[in-house]
Amino acid sequence: MQPENRTQEMAETAERLQVIGSSILRAARDELYLGMRFLDVALSSFSYQMDGSIHGFGTDGRVMYFQPQMLGGLYKENRILVNRGYLHMVFHCIFRHFAWRGAGRNIGAGYSAGENNADSEKTIEERLRDLSCDIAVEHIIDGMNYRSIRFSRSLLRRETYRLLEKEGKTLNAQRVYKILSGWNLSEKDFVNLEQEFRTDDHKYWESKKPDQKPNPMLSRKWGEINDGIETDLETFSQEAGERDGDFLEQIKTENRSKYDYREFLRKFAVFHEEMAVDDDSFDYNFYTYGLRLYGNMPLIEPLESKEVKKVEEFVIVIDTSMSCSGELVRKFLEETYGVLSENESFFTKINVHIIQCDEKVHTDKKITSQEEMKDYMEHLELYGDGGTDFRPAFEWVDRLLEQHEFHNLKGLIYFTDGFGIYPQKMPPYKTAFVFMQDNYRDVDVPVWAMKLILDEDDLTESGK
Repeated sequence: MQPENRTQEMAETAERLQVIGSSILRAARDELYLGMRFLDVALSSFSYQMDGSIHGFGTDGRVMYFQPQMLGGLYKENRILVNRGYLHMVFHCIFRHFAWRGAGRNIGAGYSAGENNADSEKTIEERLRDLSCDIAVEHIIDGMNYRSIRFSRSLLRRETYRLLEKEGKTLNAQRVYKILSGWNLSEKDFVNLEQEFRTDDHKYWESKKPDQKPNPMLSRKWGEINDGIETDLETFSQEAGERDGDFLEQIKTENRSKYDYREFLRKFAVFHEEMAVDDDSFDYNFYTYGLRLYGNMPLIEPLESKEVKKVEEFVIVIDTSMSCSGELVRKFLEETYGVLSENESFFTKINVHIIQCDEKVHTDKKITSQEEMKDYMEHLELYGDGGTDFRPAFEWVDRLLEQHEFHNLKGLIYFTDGFGIYPQKMPPYKTAFVFMQDNYRDVDVPVWAMKLILDEDDLTESGK
């Protein structure tokens, strides 16, 4: 056969495989759409491209790549496996797993990658992230009741879900990662889990390319798709709630805004003068010119005070009902103390009231300095384990205002699980209800209040 004929034959074969593979993926997309119309935009957000080097199939958030022989073999075995793989990749994109980056370390104690292990060059963190993303996605799919993706679960899969679900929390990838990190898996168990849950190839994820800058447009695109899915599920697809498992809760968890706790506290800041050189309003040219001209006499002196925006007065209310654990309260207060200890955030002299309240006010501790805050933390004792009623704390603060305890109160931060009786009237100061994500269930706070959802990672990261 002539070389040109062989080249033409190879091109024709490649084109034919491209058409067949694309047809298989489009068929999976259409079958998924018939039962999950709320995923219409997500399912249709890809082009399809043959790639002989990929293991099965994978995506970068724009294109689905497929290895034609492996895709064809999977389709012949059971087309439901193709449907699940397609949905698996879609969920990776919806939850933006492709952008999850993190510092890694070499495989160490407890993990000895074998010579024939395809993952032997990965760090343990990278393997854990990949596995956590795959388990989180498969857990959602296995919890959905649609014929197009229904498949029997192995014993290993059922046992893994049972152990992960023991804490009763939403199993997003970050939560699964945290749990798996504490299991101290042997290499054999690690590999078994990887083989059980690996469905697609992650080689095209931007997190796998440390030298490549993240694509904010891609994350924004999938964020908008995510928002649309949540709206659709809550409005038009309520009758399908049981069929969707905990997918809606996963979407809500993903869509909750994450905040730097320091920046959040600065919402309660006020302008005030402090003794310090005001660099912004001081012209060093005139200052140095005078020194040169007259020896030791500057033409202009720096201002001895400057106007700064810091937190001076606010109230912290701790919900001490049975629903809020002491451990979570301590973490919240410890982080607040960490922020309070920063000179650039708070004035030297402050007026902070820490109120403990369940259905009534139990204690009110006035804090005027970092030293007093530190002492309060070291001797922290929580009082009350009744129900939750937010109104007594607000009434207490109203009385403090009447007694001129505050001269410029800017805000109240209420740490709670959210289940309680809210005041009907908006107070004359900013109000925020802070929830720990571990303890959070969706709650509608009053329209006049801010809502902040934190998890342990938020508090840890903001404290660094």
